[in-house]
Amino acid sequence: MSTPASSRPTDPAATTPALDSPATSVAGADVVRAVVKEVPDKVSADGLETKFDERWTAERTFAFDRTKTRDEIYSIDTPPPTASGSLHVGHVFSYTHTDIVARYKRMRGLEVFYPMGWDDNGLPTERRVQNYYGVRVDLSLPYDPDFTPPFEGTGKSVKAADQVPISRRNFVELCERLTAEDEKQFEQLWRRLGISVDWAQTYQTIGDSSRATAQRAFVRNLQRGEAYQAEAPGLWDVTFQTAVAQAELEARDYPGHFHKVAFHQADGTPVYIETTRPELIPAVVALIAHPDDERYQHLFGSTVTSPLFGVEVPVLAHHLAEPDKGAGIAMCCTFGDLTDVQWWRELQLPTRSIINRDGRITREVPEWLAAGPGAELFEAEVAGKTTFSARKAIVDALTASGDMPAEPVATQRKANFFEKGDKPLEIVTSRQWYIRNGGRGKELREELLARGKELDFHPDFMRVRYENWVNGLNGDWLVSRQRFFGVAIPLWYPVDANGEVDYDHPIVPAEESLPVDPTSQAPAGYTEDQRGQAAGFVGDADVMDTWATSSLTPQIVGGWEQDQDLFDRVYPMDLRPQGQDIIRTWLFSTVVRSHLENKVLPWKNAAISGWILDPDRKKMSKSKGNVVTPMDLLVEHGSDAVRYWAASARLGTDAAFEVGQMKIGRRLAIKVLNASKFALSFGGGAGSEIALDPAAVTVALDRSMLAGLADVVEQATAALEAYDHTRALELTETYFWAFCDDYLELVKDRAYGAGADSANLSPETTSARTSLAIALDTMLRLLAPYVPFATEEVWSWWREGSVHRAEWPVAEPLRAAAGNADPTDLAAAGHALAALRKVKSEAKASMRTPIVAASLAVPAGSLTAVETAVDDIKAAGRVTGVLDLVTATEGQGDQAVQGGMVVTSSELGEAPPRNKG
Repeated sequence: MSTPASSRPTDPAATTPALDSPATSVAGADVVRAVVKEVPDKVSADGLETKFDERWTAERTFAFDRTKTRDEIYSIDTPPPTASGSLHVGHVFSYTHTDIVARYKRMRGLEVFYPMGWDDNGLPTERRVQNYYGVRVDLSLPYDPDFTPPFEGTGKSVKAADQVPISRRNFVELCERLTAEDEKQFEQLWRRLGISVDWAQTYQTIGDSSRATAQRAFVRNLQRGEAYQAEAPGLWDVTFQTAVAQAELEARDYPGHFHKVAFHQADGTPVYIETTRPELIPAVVALIAHPDDERYQHLFGSTVTSPLFGVEVPVLAHHLAEPDKGAGIAMCCTFGDLTDVQWWRELQLPTRSIINRDGRITREVPEWLAAGPGAELFEAEVAGKTTFSARKAIVDALTASGDMPAEPVATQRKANFFEKGDKPLEIVTSRQWYIRNGGRGKELREELLARGKELDFHPDFMRVRYENWVNGLNGDWLVSRQRFFGVAIPLWYPVDANGEVDYDHPIVPAEESLPVDPTSQAPAGYTEDQRGQAAGFVGDADVMDTWATSSLTPQIVGGWEQDQDLFDRVYPMDLRPQGQDIIRTWLFSTVVRSHLENKVLPWKNAAISGWILDPDRKKMSKSKGNVVTPMDLLVEHGSDAVRYWAASARLGTDAAFEVGQMKIGRRLAIKVLNASKFALSFGGGAGSEIALDPAAVTVALDRSMLAGLADVVEQATAALEAYDHTRALELTETYFWAFCDDYLELVKDRAYGAGADSANLSPETTSARTSLAIALDTMLRLLAPYVPFATEEVWSWWREGSVHRAEWPVAEPLRAAAGNADPTDLAAAGHALAALRKVKSEAKASMRTPIVAASLAVPAGSLTAVETAVDDIKAAGRVTGVLDLVTATEGQGDQAVQGGMVVTSSELGEAPPRNKG
């Protein structure tokens, strides 16, 4: 997975000294010198993504150096995107946030371990393969080595009835084939966006290394008693034919009807209940009301008989009954919903399940109905039917018998869905594998809550989502799935002499043999011809939940038990970036696995991104069909522009999809190019040397600019250390625009030096040119994590190596160069220039028009600053005569520009002819 240290290039940062390099002296010794190589005649942001992706790849700019010690490394547990279909703009949004952190930490001198994975296995991939190729799995079919799928990406969903049945192995091969193609496209998008991962550090969740890691962790969970098997009622998706975990539930509104139905006391008196699922009356085991409900006190302890079927059931009390819902008394069926499961468990009720795994009613008349009055009805109208058809048959029978005295009343009920499913979940009894997660153990729950308190959440308010989830768990983590493309449960089961499978004594593989596939490999000590035979074995046909693999991403990328040297250097990791919606799944499950296996948190920080909202303020997602294809955005606006939009939203905050913000980002990237070209144009072009000598900064205005820049560096660094990339961008961008609008204009004439050659520059011109170079050097590095392509382009014009391997700027050298200068002096000079230009604007005169004479009223607090910079102000404002500076009076404020300055009198000259050359 990792590249040997011996084959790595010299650290590019070593050849990219900065102003604040330890070798730099404010006194002038060991001054950093740069040579302008070539500045293009016309700058452009187009094509930079391809240019620098190729260069970064060739020069291995972001290659991880594993010779560094743990305290020199910053490791990131990068989210592996689901490799099924395409990435959407939400991925661009959140992955940009992570990349900003990676680039910043790298420039801070840390060696960044920044891998990329692909989450291949799981239901999203299976569904995509079914539709893309028009196939479905039939476990009874043999492998066909020459199979050709009937379709190849029609773009439409293929109905289940039209899907060609194929063997499991053929289906898995198609999954591997399609995900490989998807992953190529994903990598192209990430490269275009400028994600600075080390492309030598990649993995697939279905790859051999990942499978071995997931199976090893499961085996150890089993050996320690943290994994266990149980046959119990659980949520079941009838479409995908698999069990579903609590973390994968999604409550949705589902249309239904309340049916008022009569149960009967011994004397025939009816007891009315209201239910949305009358088809489950054959499965009823009790009627339950709240213990404080006075309406039913006289019934507690008695029995009633069910309508149509005459089954005698008790009337019981339980605190979960809702007196204000329906009739206040409910029928408990095994099983209609999760409350039924709780009642069944706590009240020790019998099991009378009638719904099969395919979502249909059992095809045989249950024994508790066989001798009753409804046996014939069940056999003729209910058995083998879908729940919808069975409901209609039961309602018709209840109407005919008089046990449903009123028409059903329409309602919207909340139903549990699998997050990727289309039909409400049923509750089916099945044998499944679980991992303990505190849902049924107070001690473990408290330990996991304590882990959550150790973790630094960014933003901190996301911590409560973790705590609420852990406190709300009602069961352990269901990790087995009845699917095909996933990491196999690494177990077999012995078959006794009578042909019965012994599930209580699983056959566990040796760790050195992992990964294994129990459906195609025999366990040690057996041969394949003993599969399914008496005294032989059977393999576990289930796969693990996709989170059971993804919960081990730190161990997978860190080489746990496979590359101990790497693992010791990167684990526990520094950062887990992820979305807020999977705190309950990915974040929590990773904490569980690390706590159980390694007894530590898997990382120190969790950076939680918000959602992208569409124009209707709804979350963008592929399932809702309101996503935007990111590659088109990157091509149209440029990657720097799209990154700017993403960076403009803080962690944990939902953001609107806003093209206007991308346009602002593109203007910023182009301004970086143009302003840098301008700043580098004063030294004589290609081949000219620039000395970044702080001692050469002698003019007060230049020092004021550097003092303000020092503040920005200090504040932006503090913000990035606090994972507030948006605040750092706001500070840097605001100063950059002020630098362009004010400082560049004010020092332009002084920097040109009235035509002086480089050997005879005045101290004032040298001060301006040096200050421009120092400021450019600093601001390029401040902006590099946000607009990496534009900043790298400018860096290549006059510096060596990559800006992304340059040292992050620090404030101290800037402050030393600035002396005791006041950073607000530059703003005061800028306001003075704006006041002079306002005179020309109001006169509709060209900015090139000279001002023969003027009087400028300046607030007392800014007067000294303006006086000090008056020569630069006059030059920039084209003031050819006297500029009188007077203290502003109170009544002059209405005409003042920002800063309280106003020109009280002025005389404009003739505008010079425009140079047509």
